[in-house]
Amino acid sequence: MAIELRNMTEGFADFLHDESRREGHAEKICFPTSGNDVFQALEMARQYNWPVTVQGGRTGITGGCVSDGGLIVNLSRMNAIGEIADGQMTVQPGVLLADVRAKLQGSGLFFPSDLTETSASIGGMVANNASGARSFKYGAVRNWIQSLEVLLPHGEAVRLERGVQKAEGLYFRIGSIEGELPSLGIPDGVKTAAGYFVEPDMDLVDMLVGAEGTLGVVTEVTLKLLPEPEQMNGLTAFFLSEAQALEFVRFLRDGFDPVAIEFFDFQSLELLRRMKKGVAAFADLPALNPEFHTALYFEFDSEVPDDVVSRCDDAIDCWLSEGEAEIAMLKNFRHAIPESVNMLIGQRRKLIPELTKLGTDMSVPDERLEAMMQMYHEGLAEAGLEYVIFGHIGNNHVHVNIIPRSMEEYNQGRALYLKWAEQVVAWGGSVSAEHGIGKNKTDFLKLMLGGEKLKAMQSVKKLFDPENRLNPGNLFPDVDA
Repeated sequence: MAIELRNMTEGFADFLHDESRREGHAEKICFPTSGNDVFQALEMARQYNWPVTVQGGRTGITGGCVSDGGLIVNLSRMNAIGEIADGQMTVQPGVLLADVRAKLQGSGLFFPSDLTETSASIGGMVANNASGARSFKYGAVRNWIQSLEVLLPHGEAVRLERGVQKAEGLYFRIGSIEGELPSLGIPDGVKTAAGYFVEPDMDLVDMLVGAEGTLGVVTEVTLKLLPEPEQMNGLTAFFLSEAQALEFVRFLRDGFDPVAIEFFDFQSLELLRRMKKGVAAFADLPALNPEFHTALYFEFDSEVPDDVVSRCDDAIDCWLSEGEAEIAMLKNFRHAIPESVNMLIGQRRKLIPELTKLGTDMSVPDERLEAMMQMYHEGLAEAGLEYVIFGHIGNNHVHVNIIPRSMEEYNQGRALYLKWAEQVVAWGGSVSAEHGIGKNKTDFLKLMLGGEKLKAMQSVKKLFDPENRLNPGNLFPDVDA
């Protein structure tokens, strides 16, 4: 039975955007439930000369699953979950992170990837090498992928198993496709999700993880699991100054083994105070003392070390949460910040429809942490822009969310973001630590790699997809550029 292609006019307008608020267009959409359905969709796209955009949960914020014409292949109905066996679990790409967690309840195992948005799909997480708060200890999702089944753009199905298919130096072979990998110079010791992952003698499963759907369509994923920690403790410490908070970050990183270290600047706490007071949906947020200037959330999958407990005396206050249920409540506090930003932008878009927030996703080497924070604060103060800064400071990776009040401020913020990116690259950092490049940040990837390395990366894309049919616009605005 042939897969059904639906017209976009049949009530599918929601599938023309993701959380970046980028708007797209398409001729048709389909909802495969199997690898064979995906194969048929690719064949029909080839027949009609359509580009193909693959979607999952559409929780991304870089426009990666927003189509610019052609056929949308939405994998949300490929949501079967296999049995747990030998510390692994096989799922289809449309399975949500929340579904994985529900399946694992009571099993004594857990999946370490800890995204803020649990409605993210596993396929999307693989495409972007997603990470989250607990990546400070457990790393990005790449570390927890045992195998992939992938449909290549020309219709060939391949299975990649960690430890089985490996590059020989920089020579690789995946199915019938073979060639030389470029030397891209991945930033050493820096969290990054910018461009293809390439290194000599690499596991070839890693080549597809983080490729943003440009090399093939993932149709099945086998996840590696860990024994569930006997206990999980989360603490939120509030400080009188950002300098004190940054000193505490150094203390935690240099002598202990936290799972996560998260940061909330003064503007983030002020925004939460405003939202709790003025918006009913945020009424249940905990009250924040006016003296709280900067906050850190940190988490241990063991007893909290005595020295950490003692050092918490440097904070004005410290909240303790024990177990996943209490920690989940505390994480609502963190999630409320981007939700508040999105609400403000939503209100402003009623008057200025083209307005969006600007969110950075950059990381720097350890020694540049304080310099990075100073750069952000000085630039924002000089520009007079509204903003919040929060995120994964354990990895020297925080998100600056600029909240423009006009298109003039948006353009001003965009120019500031590009200036910061130039400095981050000069410091040996990454222009994208976890969200990927998508269609919205291709100029940042070119800035990071340079023209020659970007062309070398494009040559890999051409080996897999010479017609540039699969997810065109992701990573490269034009494969022939």
